[in-house]
Amino acid sequence: MMNSQGDVRSHPSTPVREAYDLGDRGEAHVRTSAQARQEIRLALGSAAARRPEQVEDVLLVASELVTNALRHAGGVTGFAVCVGRDSVTVAVSDSSPRAPRYTLPKDLRPGGFGWPIVLRLSREVSVDVGRGGKTVRAVVAVDR
Repeated sequence: MMNSQGDVRSHPSTPVREAYDLGDRGEAHVRTSAQARQEIRLALGSAAARRPEQVEDVLLVASELVTNALRHAGGVTGFAVCVGRDSVTVAVSDSSPRAPRYTLPKDLRPGGFGWPIVLRLSREVSVDVGRGGKTVRAVVAVDR
């Protein structure tokens, strides 16, 4: 859960393994941001029509979570998407126990904007840390 300063509390748990998990026996089916976006599109395709800008928000959140796992945590070890009535939850697991940090870039170097984007677009964000790494879950509000 995110607090008022934009920090995320970590909860002990295990990497994501749930009904919507797209992983394959401990190895993530989704390995790239493009694959994550494709899985999101497939999951949303069977749901009722949604506003395009909300779909874009979900796609961006998924892309940023996967990119962060690739750049900072050794890769994706689990991926899940759950389409609810008024939200879409994206969960990405990796093998690093370190929670994402919110820092503002001090200069004009590229990077450092993904986590703030996830926090801004998501209704709720949580980080569950366990023995095998962590799972970051982001809930994005959507209309039907």
